[in-house]
Amino acid sequence: MKAVALVSGGKDSFYSMWLATQAGHEIVAIGNLLPADPEVDELDSYMYQTVGHQIIDSYAACMGVPVYRRRIKGRSKAQDMAYAQTEGDEVEDLYALLAYIKESIPQVTAVCCGAIASDYQRLRVESVCARLNLVSLAYMWHQPQRTLLNGMISSGMHAILIKVAALGLEPHKHLGKSLQQVQPHLLKLNELYGSNVCGEGGEFESLTLDSPLFKYGRVVLDKSEAKEGMTLPDASMAQIQK
Repeated sequence: MKAVALVSGGKDSFYSMWLATQAGHEIVAIGNLLPADPEVDELDSYMYQTVGHQIIDSYAACMGVPVYRRRIKGRSKAQDMAYAQTEGDEVEDLYALLAYIKESIPQVTAVCCGAIASDYQRLRVESVCARLNLVSLAYMWHQPQRTLLNGMISSGMHAILIKVAALGLEPHKHLGKSLQQVQPHLLKLNELYGSNVCGEGGEFESLTLDSPLFKYGRVVLDKSEAKEGMTLPDASMAQIQK
């Protein structure tokens, strides 16, 4: 099937694309939702990672596919696990984005997303897909996180940590480090505290700089700075701004 991939910039969206292509699907476009305010980097959203959204256009150039973007106008209004169409909810921004992509590229019949463990997110993507008669492709859904992390690294994808917010993850040590560099530490934290090695509990967020799907180049950060946020009771929180 020809698919549009929902891309945040993180490792999950790119590894899900890789798995979809290995299953015989073709990624013909990428879609992204970004904050309404251009000055905002991170949005308080139940659905979308927006940290690092400034780099999304570069992915389209690296992959050689068009990118479709929409600013998020809604908020998380309908917070029950099952989702019903709700005016003003941020999920309706996803619907509007995918509806426009489907109109622009009628051959698109599927949507590739990087959901791993969140029923909240998966059910909302599936709800939107059902309304648009699209197939949801979620190849990482409920797969063992250690297996997924190993697969991400062995696939040749290069992603770095751009936000840390968990016990044992320290901004001055771990921001900017690659998945391969922090893998042993993530496994250790999982053994000590039960943390998620893929960051599914918000322990960290990542930014992809290279992928086997990149045919025309890779992303190089020429400048970055660390920004420290609030301090949690047992963890520091900081992120890289580009």
